[in-house]
Amino acid sequence: MTITHPPTPGSALWLYAHPRHGSFNHRLFQEGATALGERYSVATSDLHAQGFDPVLGLRDLGDLAATPGNLAEQAGDAYLRGQAAADVLEEQAKLADAELLVIQFPLWWYGMPAILKGWFDRVLTSGFAYGDVDPELGVPRRYGDGGLTGRRALIVVTAGEDERSIGPRGISGDLDALLFPLTHGVLWYVGIDVLDVHVIHDADALDTEAVEREITRLRERLRAIDEEAVQPFRRLRDGDYAGTRALRPELLPGRTDLRIHLDSGE
Repeated sequence: MTITHPPTPGSALWLYAHPRHGSFNHRLFQEGATALGERYSVATSDLHAQGFDPVLGLRDLGDLAATPGNLAEQAGDAYLRGQAAADVLEEQAKLADAELLVIQFPLWWYGMPAILKGWFDRVLTSGFAYGDVDPELGVPRRYGDGGLTGRRALIVVTAGEDERSIGPRGISGDLDALLFPLTHGVLWYVGIDVLDVHVIHDADALDTEAVEREITRLRERLRAIDEEAVQPFRRLRDGDYAGTRALRPELLPGRTDLRIHLDSGE
């Protein structure tokens, strides 16, 4: 079973994962949350400041802690029994309330920091974020469906490389592909629509003028965020993957890039 959580209109959650106060990332967090507060009621989760423990463990399983089984399923059972850990329940309440989720982090080893990955491991439990099967279609309520539909997410990421190195032909790989496990495999999986990634390139080398320019760019984007279109990922329930977990062979034949999972209207 999955419990659907309608968001509260006008509410946002800014999820932030950087350890150092006084850093460029911390200033982006402060300035961004303030700018977003002009349009939304903004809750924040500063994971390092909170001392959030990212490790999914036995304390997340309630009465099932000593019982062999699938950890993810048992964490979901603990949630449905009202036995989830207190810090998880607090984060789930903030997320359930928000219609806009902002996720901010530095790109470390081409992915999100461990503390943020652990937040998703512990907070997006089955029962809360996903779990049951659509009774009419017979498919799991995932990839565009689930407990957290009706929300949008903006990823704000700082990268130490320029846009050529971390672009479509860059040696470090394309950023959209690097973040696909987050945009599609986490957010879209539980029904959250995703906006285009907001990236700050060469973040380690910005001078004072460039820092101010990037802060202004983020403020301006946040002020117009309600008018933005989301990425048109294909929904599982619409039949493009019918009978298989791969895209039907007649759709975009011969292509294997990750962009095949965007609905281009063909």
